[in-house]
Amino acid sequence: MNKRSIKQSFTVTFEYDVHFTADLFAAENPLLAQFFANKTAAATPKLLVVMDGGVVEYHRSLPEKIRAYVSETGCVELVDEVMVIPGGETAKNNVHVTDSIIDAVDRHGIDRHSYIMAIGGGAVLDAVGYAAAVAHRGIRHIRIPTTVLSQNDSGMGVKNGINFRGKKNFIGTFSPPVAVFNDSSFLRTLPHRQWLAGISEAIKVALIKDADFFEWISRHAELLHNRDAKAMEHLIYRCAELHLQHIAGSDPFEFGSSRPLDFGHWSAHKLEQLSGFEVLHGEAVAIGIALDSTYSSLAGYLPYSDSQRIVDVLQALGLPIFHSLLEIGDIGHPLLTGLEEFREHLGGRLTIMLLQAIGNGMEVHELDSALVLQAATALQQRVAAIHG
Repeated sequence: MNKRSIKQSFTVTFEYDVHFTADLFAAENPLLAQFFANKTAAATPKLLVVMDGGVVEYHRSLPEKIRAYVSETGCVELVDEVMVIPGGETAKNNVHVTDSIIDAVDRHGIDRHSYIMAIGGGAVLDAVGYAAAVAHRGIRHIRIPTTVLSQNDSGMGVKNGINFRGKKNFIGTFSPPVAVFNDSSFLRTLPHRQWLAGISEAIKVALIKDADFFEWISRHAELLHNRDAKAMEHLIYRCAELHLQHIAGSDPFEFGSSRPLDFGHWSAHKLEQLSGFEVLHGEAVAIGIALDSTYSSLAGYLPYSDSQRIVDVLQALGLPIFHSLLEIGDIGHPLLTGLEEFREHLGGRLTIMLLQAIGNGMEVHELDSALVLQAATALQQRVAAIHG
């Protein structure tokens, strides 16, 4: 019996720019209009705008401001409806949210040459990006992140997704945006808790890639905590730059199990779930960073003084290092359950990023359960000593 095969191979290049600006929809700011003008098309493309309800609460005039900007510049055809969806993890936990976006795509005749613009925090960007990726097998997606965390991390990458069956990002796609616009004016109205939480992702990438950046964060901890705008703009730019460099030079669609940018995340995902997402993602990551840094020290990889310094910086910024949901109880500890769930999320082989020096990450494929619980206990005792 003759056997024949055809070997298929092709490469697709993805390009998108991340812009840093202020007051994107101000009449005197031409950045967005220039973006659309540079995208040649036979006809004026349609634009569907989807906004985070939390953003609308603080920027009630924004829908009209967007309409005025588009009307003045004539850069796109804005559909009548400016959608508003719930912010936070509600956007990702309720499948009806993404269904409503897909329904709007159908009702307004949004096609593959149209644009869907998402304005909001990371969860909203994830949900809208997922809807854009699956409708018509892909509609061009513009991200306008409005939080520290989404401007320096989640809004930069190529992942979209929603939560399903109690699991974080269980359903999703790898689909890059066509552009990202970081508008610093949105940060002015952020609740302080969200301002601080987003800093954790900058600490994460600094710890595994850039010791000098960690030193900068340490020196500017007080300014960052006190909402210094210039300090935050620098932090966001450098953090975004490091994330983008990693995505471009590594494994953007995560075909392997190596995910260095998930340092501190394996326990963070579990803590978010256990808290019913009351704990913000950035807060959970801060706790995860403290846990994995302490574990790295206990395992003999990282000097004790470095692990303590990392925890000191987290606390100086006002970030949490422990949560009562992680208190040591019986043998069925949620941290150990979370480790197994993370193994499944990676697609097979467990790969965890730890530290062997500040600015120098290392990957391991197993964690010692006893040391994980010992690290959690050490952080619990540290918090108790402060508040005792």
